[in-house]
Amino acid sequence: MVLNPVRFLYITSMPSLNSFGKSDIGLKRLNNEDAYAIQSKKGLFVLADGMGGEAAGEVASRIFIDTALEVFSHGESLSEHEVLERVQEAFRLSNERILNHVEQNPQHHGMGCTAELIAFYNQNFVLGHVGDSRIYLLRQKQLRQLTRDHSLIQNQIDQGLITPEKARGHSLKNVILRAVGIEETLAVDLIRGKSYPGDLFLLCSDGLTDLVDEASIQEVLSIPLTLPQKVERLIERAKYQGGYDNITVILCEVIS
Repeated sequence: MVLNPVRFLYITSMPSLNSFGKSDIGLKRLNNEDAYAIQSKKGLFVLADGMGGEAAGEVASRIFIDTALEVFSHGESLSEHEVLERVQEAFRLSNERILNHVEQNPQHHGMGCTAELIAFYNQNFVLGHVGDSRIYLLRQKQLRQLTRDHSLIQNQIDQGLITPEKARGHSLKNVILRAVGIEETLAVDLIRGKSYPGDLFLLCSDGLTDLVDEASIQEVLSIPLTLPQKVERLIERAKYQGGYDNITVILCEVIS
């Protein structure tokens, strides 16, 4: 008697997500070098902050966003391994494309971007991080920074040479040690975790965090407002404090 082989069906489910994002030029800049993308149905959220000023930082950030969307454009119900591979590929390929762009456009030498990407799958998430834009998680009314800044000042804080309070107004706080599109080899921070209903993820450029402290961010995120209202309030707080940089904020709430 020949038995039919047993086949196992693995069912993956995307968490139900509610999201909203906005990018504001701020009060001092003449152009917006930030870029972002939201694809809630795919569970994909991406943010980039261009650097280089006249060296076309906005081009670098757009390359990263477009590349990430391209990498995640095909396939559904991805496994953890597949999600990890795609996050890494989004950073690797965008780094390569920015370097190629600079080679073909020498006048853009020095351009690059910081970048944040978070992808949800099967009630879990994977995030990739390079630079000093940030991803936070508000869970049970407690705000936690998931990423660590790749900056000179963060290194000094880690070594106990300067306090976080003094770092906020430091003249070297914008010295970035790692960015997309600067070196041929790019080290990407990869963080994995589980998502729960009620979790609220914040992706933001340093135009927010340079001017609004974490206590104020937690306060706004904890207020019973809609996501668009919370995003607007965070941006307005940054502008009230001077708004000297572009400000980009994405909020993503796990519903179920």
